[in-house]
Amino acid sequence: MKFEWRYKDEEGCVLRNFLRRHQLSRSQLTKIKFAGGTILINGQEAHTNARLVQNDVVTVYLAPEVAVEHVIPVKGDLKVVFEDDHFLVVDKPAYVASLPAPNHPHNTMANFVKQYLIDQHAESLAVHVVTRLDRDTSGLMMFTKHGFAHSLLDKQLQSKELQKTYIAIASGDMQADYPKHAWIDRPIKRSDDFYMRRVVGIGGKRSLTEYWQEASGSDATLVKLKLLTGRTHQIRVHFASLGHPLIGDNLYGVADDLLPRQALHCRELTFYHPFEEHYVTVQSPLPDDFQAVMVQRHLAFPVDKLHKN
Repeated sequence: MKFEWRYKDEEGCVLRNFLRRHQLSRSQLTKIKFAGGTILINGQEAHTNARLVQNDVVTVYLAPEVAVEHVIPVKGDLKVVFEDDHFLVVDKPAYVASLPAPNHPHNTMANFVKQYLIDQHAESLAVHVVTRLDRDTSGLMMFTKHGFAHSLLDKQLQSKELQKTYIAIASGDMQADYPKHAWIDRPIKRSDDFYMRRVVGIGGKRSLTEYWQEASGSDATLVKLKLLTGRTHQIRVHFASLGHPLIGDNLYGVADDLLPRQALHCRELTFYHPFEEHYVTVQSPLPDDFQAVMVQRHLAFPVDKLHKN
């Protein structure tokens, strides 16, 4: 993967500092030096202690990436929402895991993406997952096509510059119990009785969820949410702790005849494109099973408004 920048300042600069300014980490510079990458100034190979002068052209070739063998390429029905040389955003259906695990080693989004990269003759076949979703949660997942992009997006994920907006259907009418817009600030920890379950409790990690009540219907509330922390099952645990578990969530609430999964969908993703220097926003339509529950529960709300605060 090739990157090129022109040094524009009148004052000189050490190449290493210039590259760090472009957010190449120390570990990435080490990989370039020892694992097959190259750094050039005006077409000539250079060390990172070289000095730049105005209008010097810096070219960086990242070290080749080695794809992990345990992610086996599998042909899948991959719905691509956004793609360029650096990023890949896909629309994950419910009932498909994000990553391989002992109980689902092959038919996961990571397997599908690896096969897609092969089919596209991508420069790197390493699968870099930026955001993941629970198996039964639908919606947007983000991947990057090289490790440099992954490190930049991981920083955005930590700083909350990368924003994910979810839509959920909570059981019961929340209007009488809670404000239309609020933050749920309750610590989450692993349950003592079942390794997969999480609970709100003393000693847990601080967990913060922002929500908006968008519509009320027949014993149900349509909510929009943003995660301000990223704990396992955070949305599901928080709403169960309010006494309004998500419809269909048989781990934290009760199963639903119409929707055999939690009513949770990652609808919108916004990130800053560090190479093109602008924000990108992508959306995913609500899936048919989710909309069927909205109809059943009389949650009449214009779908095209769900992305607005």
